[in-house]
Amino acid sequence: MLSKRIISCLDVRDGKLAKSIKFVDTRDIGDPVIQARKYYEAGLDELVFYDITASSDNRGIMIDVVRRVAEQVFIPFSVGGGLRTVEDCSRVLLAGAEKVNVNSAAVKNPQLIAEVSYAFGAQAVVLSMDVLRVPSTEEIPSGYEIVINGGRTRMGLDAIQWAQKGEQLGAGELVINSIDADGTRQGYELRLTRQIAEAVSIPVIASGGGGKPEDLYEVLTEGKADAALVASMLHYNEYTIGEVKSYLAGRGLKIRMV
Repeated sequence: MLSKRIISCLDVRDGKLAKSIKFVDTRDIGDPVIQARKYYEAGLDELVFYDITASSDNRGIMIDVVRRVAEQVFIPFSVGGGLRTVEDCSRVLLAGAEKVNVNSAAVKNPQLIAEVSYAFGAQAVVLSMDVLRVPSTEEIPSGYEIVINGGRTRMGLDAIQWAQKGEQLGAGELVINSIDADGTRQGYELRLTRQIAEAVSIPVIASGGGGKPEDLYEVLTEGKADAALVASMLHYNEYTIGEVKSYLAGRGLKIRMV
């Protein structure tokens, strides 16, 4: 059995580490390069970097910040935000990332997933999905809708169906960002995560809502996630990576200890 992974997310706005609640009320909280180094040294399994306004501002990713973070960490490092072409993804990988996260551009042009997967391999392609809970309809049977441009634009696209299509097109992993749980620290969206994990055969990373180690245990077991992404509980020094891993290992999960 593969180890469950603990991943931290660095949301970056204008070169600064930022944090939001339900994708709004975004505040600057520090230096992403310093934070990346701190988490790497503390034993984090993987790091995700999102340039959270690149798509909505219709600009490219801040490649200098990507490069500076990559120079500080020696764990798997994936990057997303404003990646619209194979060339965009190539620049990020050449700057030191091991994986690219495609999101808004892939919803608008699903073939992007196939093109990037063909160019760099499925292991380098992460489909990041921003998901909003909505009433179930014929168009959105699961009750979960895909939203793009940093949570600004609803797409009328069912999240479960999009996850399956992403896998078919060549994504190697999925990140499930629950807008409803984002920044609340009230626990992950277990139903959403479990439904997607049961619908695909590639790894699923749960994102949004982690506030305490028990939340991670729930999403890694009941939610059937392969990895849990955390932000606030680490950014605000409420827990250390070591404390989270010790708790999960103590509950019987296979975890890579520091």
